[in-house]
Amino acid sequence: MKLIRLNRFGCAMILLAVLLEFTAQAQQSFLFTNSAPTLLPRRTSIIFIQCDGLGYGDLSCYGQTKFQTPNLDKLAAEGIMFRNYSVADASSRSQAALMLGKNPAHLRQRADVDIALAADEITVAQLLKNSGYHTGMIGEWNLGDDNSAGAPWKKGFDEFAGYLDYDGLPHFYTDYIFRYAPRAIFDSTNMQFNTYIGREELHANVNGKKSSYIPDVLTRAAVNFIKINHPDEFNHYRPFFLLLNYEVPGGKIEIPTDAPYSGESWPQPEKNKAALISQIDDYVGQLREQLGNLGMSNNVVIFFSSASVPQKTAETDPAFFHSNVATNDFRVPLIVHWPGSVPAGLVSGLKSSPSDFLPTAAEIALLKKPEDIDGKSLLPAMTGQAAK
Repeated sequence: MKLIRLNRFGCAMILLAVLLEFTAQAQQSFLFTNSAPTLLPRRTSIIFIQCDGLGYGDLSCYGQTKFQTPNLDKLAAEGIMFRNYSVADASSRSQAALMLGKNPAHLRQRADVDIALAADEITVAQLLKNSGYHTGMIGEWNLGDDNSAGAPWKKGFDEFAGYLDYDGLPHFYTDYIFRYAPRAIFDSTNMQFNTYIGREELHANVNGKKSSYIPDVLTRAAVNFIKINHPDEFNHYRPFFLLLNYEVPGGKIEIPTDAPYSGESWPQPEKNKAALISQIDDYVGQLREQLGNLGMSNNVVIFFSSASVPQKTAETDPAFFHSNVATNDFRVPLIVHWPGSVPAGLVSGLKSSPSDFLPTAAEIALLKKPEDIDGKSLLPAMTGQAAK
């Protein structure tokens, strides 16, 4: 049997625009009565951007004064900022809570071991996929390797590009990315497309070269995902769900340049962290630009948050960024942007956590939330119908 690889993962990550093959499923449903059929409303696409290690005071809209995050500030000004959103003591536990809608105390796994989702645990991605959403995960997963029941493609994601665990991303110039790509390999013997699961080499970073910066790669993958999967007549206006995870490391931060802070008198670790946060802010701007080019500015809801607080023992000083100085403060930013549904300029002090995302996403997608969860929908607060 002869297998032909159609393309390779290069520094521009064009492969995701070529390799990802999708089966369109009709999303337009009709109610039949004695009167003319009524088209149900097109459901909203959902993007959740997480930055593992981003602190409460790391954004200028949350009080950062040493540098600005203009794209995230605009996202907050046009939507709602949550002031009392708290994460778990480890990012994997926050990720599990986000996926399952359960408080960390109710997760099956102990706090001192790696979390791997069980086969019978239903994630928000499965809930959305089973209702017709196309689902993608880009970045760090941390909830099960490729041989476990917790692999992302077994937990509801149609596509995956990133790293399965902490060890998979040793630095920001690693020489591979792990991919799950349905129908990505052509079998010329059987004349069919097979699924690719495994490491895809990043040639630009092989043998110690540093030509392809991983956060840039993840962003290009996300832009391509949006470009390919935006709802239109060709996919019957099928909505999508994208989970995009970035990392703000607690140790050494690798960056292509510490600009625009090279001339500051700050310690070098602080320059590097500020430069990385500014890059993430720019990535958000790139994603919004792509959405605007596709005419998706209104029918998509964007969540932006963090999966963990900055490490107190890291190279950078949390006090420098006025971020989570108290040891018992697990608050991180949460911004939600949804023009036409979330009024601009809202601020909420509602106590909330990652477990609230699943019921919120279910309500946005016009679905009934599961009964065995802890989270509550944030939609009343988002739409201004709840107390701030």
